Amino acid sequence: MDNNNMAGSMANGQIEQIARMVMEAMNQKQDTGKGYMVPVGVSARHVHLTQEHVEVLFGEGYHLTKKKELMGGQFASNELVTIVGLKLRAIENVRILGPVRSKSQVEISSTDAIKLGVKAPIRESGNVAGSAPIALVGPKGALYLKEGCIVAKRHIHMSPKDAMAAGAHDGDIVSVKADNERGTVFNNVQVRVDESFTLEMHIDTDEANAAKIATGDTVRIING
Repeated sequence: MDNNNMAGSMANGQIEQIARMVMEAMNQKQDTGKGYMVPVGVSARHVHLTQEHVEVLFGEGYHLTKKKELMGGQFASNELVTIVGLKLRAIENVRILGPVRSKSQVEISSTDAIKLGVKAPIRESGNVAGSAPIALVGPKGALYLKEGCIVAKRHIHMSPKDAMAAGAHDGDIVSVKADNERGTVFNNVQVRVDESFTLEMHIDTDEANAAKIATGDTVRIING
């Protein structure tokens, strides 16, 4: 092979290699766009109370006062309590969410559970049977819950319209990816569908810090 043919062969080989690299890069870029995009809301520790327990903690006839509207008819109240775990380990200024419920419940992170010295199971909100005991202290009184302290299971709120667009149904379990420098994949994410819901994935502060995610960031559903 003469020098000109050799140079031509090398050039053709380099062009083919560059073309493959470009195609691979384009495919990777396209892959990151696949999946239904969902905004994230990071849930800090909070409390849900019955009206009876509101009055134990804040006084007879007391009603929660609204600080900020949340989705699904819920609201962040102005009222705060102290939660107390085993060995009298406590976390102060924990916000109550309203309206009142049929059962009282405390939602914390795994890190909070370690600090409080409680064995809080990972549960869907409202599923408190057999969960960890916890005490609450308010300005007018205190109460002890034999069960009710959980680490909330990560989940996605969807309206029926969002669910249809995402190809999801109430109760589905999906995987979700954060396309940031951590590239975290969350498995076992439960889908909840209701007319009152706004599209949002809820994770706790431990999960958000580990994945370097903040409220308002977006993630994508990568399978159903």
